Amino acid sequence: MPTFVPEGWHSVTPRLVVEDPAGLVAFLKAAFDATGDLPAGAPAVMRIGDSNVMVSRAGPRDAITALLYVYIEDVEATYQRALDAGGVSIEEPVDVPYGDRRAMIEDPGGNIWQIATYKGAAELQP
Repeated sequence: MPTFVPEGWHSVTPRLVVEDPAGLVAFLKAAFDATGDLPAGAPAVMRIGDSNVMVSRAGPRDAITALLYVYIEDVEATYQRALDAGGVSIEEPVDVPYGDRRAMIEDPGGNIWQIATYKGAAELQP
């Protein structure tokens, strides 16, 4: 890892700017077992798997939606947790040709999450 990247971070880090950061933090914890908290006056740094996602309040910059692709262990269980946490289904879990079992949900802040479990291309062949 380059020395200009803090330990535990990657070169690219998503930052979600939303109207309700506390609500999004709660959603991320419930849907993705994310860890982290929303400190006063600073962005939240939420850990999902091996990646950080920053969450901050709209204000100096407008809220903007994002589309994120997240690999998780169990797409069906995560999809259901996301729905239970207030997410809206865009696509139920389905096998796609490149080896992922994938679903898509929209979080309460309007961000789109494609969630996937890699199954391997050979496993999807009839």
